[in-house]
Amino acid sequence: MTQLFKTKTGRLRIIGFLEGISLLVLIFVAMPLKYCFNYPLAVQTLGPIHGALFVLFIINTLSVGIEQQWKFATTTWKVLLACIIPFGTFYIDKKILKPINP
Repeated sequence: MTQLFKTKTGRLRIIGFLEGISLLVLIFVAMPLKYCFNYPLAVQTLGPIHGALFVLFIINTLSVGIEQQWKFATTTWKVLLACIIPFGTFYIDKKILKPINP
């Protein structure tokens, strides 16, 4: 696990995992709490955390894309799209990022 912190791709994998978890918690826990149970505090707390992880993921994706010389039309856009689809970051981690940085 500590070896993931040593490379840009490893850090992208960690941020992707955290961003994916934050998106799932926001969609499947915080949003129902807000709209079904009138408890907006969960969204108010998780929203900015997810937003920060989202921005970090995008910045790191572009950085890794430049470092790995990804073609935007074939790889980078897939990784960027994954961060807005639930479970997308986990799929991209398995199919694209893990083979680069095992």
